[in-house]
Amino acid sequence: VPMRRFVAGAFLSIPYMSAMLMIALSGSAFAQTAPADGAVPVDSTSVQTTSPRDLETVVIAGRYPGPGLWKIRKGDHVLWILGSQSPLPKRMDWDSANVERIVSRSQEVLMPPSVEMDADVGFFRGLTLLPSLFKALKNPDGKTLSDVLPAVQYARWQVLKQRYIGSNRKMEEWRPIFAAVELYEKAIEHSGMTEKDIVSDVIRRTAKKHRVHITTPKVTIKIKDPKAALKAFSNEVIDDQECFRKTLDRIESDLDTMIQRANAWAEGDIETLRALRSSDQFNACFAAFSSSAIARKEGMLDVEKRLTDIWLDAAEAALAKNASSFAVLPANQLLQADGYFEAMAAKGYVIEEP
Repeated sequence: VPMRRFVAGAFLSIPYMSAMLMIALSGSAFAQTAPADGAVPVDSTSVQTTSPRDLETVVIAGRYPGPGLWKIRKGDHVLWILGSQSPLPKRMDWDSANVERIVSRSQEVLMPPSVEMDADVGFFRGLTLLPSLFKALKNPDGKTLSDVLPAVQYARWQVLKQRYIGSNRKMEEWRPIFAAVELYEKAIEHSGMTEKDIVSDVIRRTAKKHRVHITTPKVTIKIKDPKAALKAFSNEVIDDQECFRKTLDRIESDLDTMIQRANAWAEGDIETLRALRSSDQFNACFAAFSSSAIARKEGMLDVEKRLTDIWLDAAEAALAKNASSFAVLPANQLLQADGYFEAMAAKGYVIEEP
């Protein structure tokens, strides 16, 4: 599951509320203005950053097949699995013919497990939550990033913000976790990659075209009082320093590796994907969010385990009833030693690599 999306929209997965939060995080809700008053001048030569022209690896373009498919077998039943990757080359054209053919001949498609937030509010009541929503983006007590961040991290932030975002005075009021989300997404876009989920889009479209049943394993979290939840979160100081620092680290030092992983996925080079471990900052960001009092109160502490469990249950059910099923999971989860495959192998299923 895309953890940054979960972190950003954790209380607000009602469609219009999620959209409003994404607008805020994308920066389009705020005018691009002059630097914040009192901003600390930064000598950019003292902070190491990575520019697209400094990257050693060129983002590929053109038509590419993507990786081969893993298979989980139970007798003569098979679950085909495609490992997805984010980000991907922005100008890549995925040759998905083989995947579409297998999906069309399957009886069920398993999408990645997801979190569904149920706040049970109507549209007009939801509109009344917007002020609380935007307040939740900001640091408590009117503090700015320069107030809550160590001086060294704030200096790094200013250089990277100027490079990838430009002047945006309102962002100086945001919590570090949300500023980190925005900065990361802008850096990915600037480097010639995209976070658009082209894989899931193609698979959903193909399944619907051929009337193949789509299953999306979900963990549902009920938010009984979204207004109170937003208010509580707005007033709470969370420990998101590690999330912020690791995001800066990744942008400064890992963009080239991310490009290599994106290219490797496009070219179907699984060994390179396996070798280039991703220094994912999202676990730190999710940990910061889930450690908040409101997240603990709403039952979000064990979300990752619950997501794994419901996917494994859905996979076993699909293998039991279908001759052919198809699934999508992040490639890094498939390649890690203690991931889904190890759990399925422990249950006696046969795993075949591409």
